[in-house]
Amino acid sequence: QVQVVESGGGLVQPGGSLGLSCAASGSIFSISAMGWYRQAPGRQRELVATITSDEANLTLGGSTYYADSVKGRFTISRDNAKNTVYLQMNSLKPEDTAVYYCYAAVRGAGASWGQGTQVTVSS
Repeated sequence: QVQVVESGGGLVQPGGSLGLSCAASGSIFSISAMGWYRQAPGRQRELVATITSDEANLTLGGSTYYADSVKGRFTISRDNAKNTVYLQMNSLKPEDTAVYYCYAAVRGAGASWGQGTQVTVSS
């Protein structure tokens, strides 16, 4: 099994920056990808960014994906020694306001989800 725990988020003014962290524990080598989804009130959950594993050594860092709405503003990165993935969010906009959920895709076992963290962009 894999567990993920998020941290970060909060309130920021438009144009500001925030960082999210997601720490994984358990069967780390079974993780094929990690990233974030977000869900705003009244909207469907959407994929924000993801980083896949390098299948050769089973550590994260194979490739990254970003939703078009966040390209150039958000950066996903990882620290394999800490089993942690980071999402740096810059130039935040009010439409980025949502609950952000970290996930870990687990080979043959679906996904594990974090509890969610609120990001609010408002003046």
